[in-house]
Amino acid sequence: MSEVNALLASLSAADTAALKPHLRLIDCNSKAVLMEAGDLISTVYFPTSCVISLVVGLASGEMVEAAMVGKDGVVGAAAALDGRKSLSRAIVQLPGKAFACPVEALAAAAFQSRSLIATLMRHEQTLFAQAQQSTACMAAHDVQARFARWLLRARELADSNTLPFTQEFLAEMLGVRRTSISPVAHTFQQAGIIRYTRGRIEIVNVEALKDSACECYEAIRTNYQDLLNS
Repeated sequence: MSEVNALLASLSAADTAALKPHLRLIDCNSKAVLMEAGDLISTVYFPTSCVISLVVGLASGEMVEAAMVGKDGVVGAAAALDGRKSLSRAIVQLPGKAFACPVEALAAAAFQSRSLIATLMRHEQTLFAQAQQSTACMAAHDVQARFARWLLRARELADSNTLPFTQEFLAEMLGVRRTSISPVAHTFQQAGIIRYTRGRIEIVNVEALKDSACECYEAIRTNYQDLLNS
């Protein structure tokens, strides 16, 4: 199967030709840290089959996910627009492949193309909107709705109903304790929505999971669709 990133696929022929020589397909291993908060960004990543979480670390050692990026997005694009420092840690939550591009090559192509600059700026706005939505979600919605929203987004980006996540990892991404995740996972399993074994979640009933999710899933999904369709 050929590897495709939807954002790259949406570019004009001229922008594609400018970037293609600089794109290198790489393997992204599970839990690999692609960049730390405060790092100078040297490489931009366009996921094809991996999923990357942008997380904010706290002094206590805890991490909370601000945004999730997959085959419809890019990690580190702000660096090509002169935002050279990473604002968050980028960690691979689902292994797979991505196109890596030197930031200098992307910046050079962008400043020769108004359409590419516009696309990158719209993406960064979409990413910011996702982070804002996640903040509102944490403040206003219960753990069950957030759990469903997160699984649906991960499923969509992974193109799979089976996701290799532990409850500890899910709790970390959602910014809650593991003791808050366990009863939710149990409830969903009893309802026939998911099937959970240690280290793996299988989504059995997608529609029921959508019914359990908060409005944030559709809001984030729509923002990315608008980005690609524009």
